[in-house]
Amino acid sequence: MLTLDLTGKTALVAGSTQGIGLASAKELADLGANCILIARNEQALQEAVKTLDASKGQQHSYLVADFSNPAQVQEVVASYAQQHTIHILINNSGGPAAGPIVDAKPEAFIAAFQQHLICNHMLVTTLLPKMKEAGYGRIINVISTSVKVPLKGLGVSNTIRGAVASWAKTMANEVASFGITVNNVLPGATSTGRLEAIINNKASKTGIAQDEIEKEMLEEIPARRFGRPEEIAGVIAFLASPAAAYVNGTSTPVDGGRTGSI
Repeated sequence: MLTLDLTGKTALVAGSTQGIGLASAKELADLGANCILIARNEQALQEAVKTLDASKGQQHSYLVADFSNPAQVQEVVASYAQQHTIHILINNSGGPAAGPIVDAKPEAFIAAFQQHLICNHMLVTTLLPKMKEAGYGRIINVISTSVKVPLKGLGVSNTIRGAVASWAKTMANEVASFGITVNNVLPGATSTGRLEAIINNKASKTGIAQDEIEKEMLEEIPARRFGRPEEIAGVIAFLASPAAAYVNGTSTPVDGGRTGSI
């Protein structure tokens, strides 16, 4: 019987001290999963772990690694994976700085490619062997609606997010026969530090008041509001569950209807 229950499953959640990452870890823990948080700030990780539900006997912990250093990420996760099976991987990392693509420096593309695609790939290839042994794997990449429709003023992000989506679709085709799925969740404008930074950056560059920028953004969203991190997390948790066993290779917008494509 297909279920949302994740008891006995272990999830590695990246970027999980705040925003969508932390909300996802909380949702997975509520469904019974053991959660391993990974980010660069150890103090924030310690505080985040304390917020996770453990009423079903879940064992939560954390790993410290900086996603601007792919080799460190791989070393830390590979060491942990030697002794543990991770069934669910949530790839989630802060997006590149905003700005027009014509102003982007080559090193900005390289840094973003390493932080997102290379780190994602290293994590997946490190965890795949034990996912295959378990006959269960869920790889979920938190990307952006820009993989459907590029967003203004996010040149580097649009480019790298699209690369990650293509990588994920290719991976999905190659691992599905082992009981492993790969899916992308595409958040729209969500009330996180990332959204606040984008609004502040635009305000400082254009001189337009922040509330006016927010008003313009909201007018593009049929729901007429920004999303909440837990709303993105709910979709992530479903894709991580046994109930989503036949959902594979998808890119799902969670954006209040803003994306202008089917």
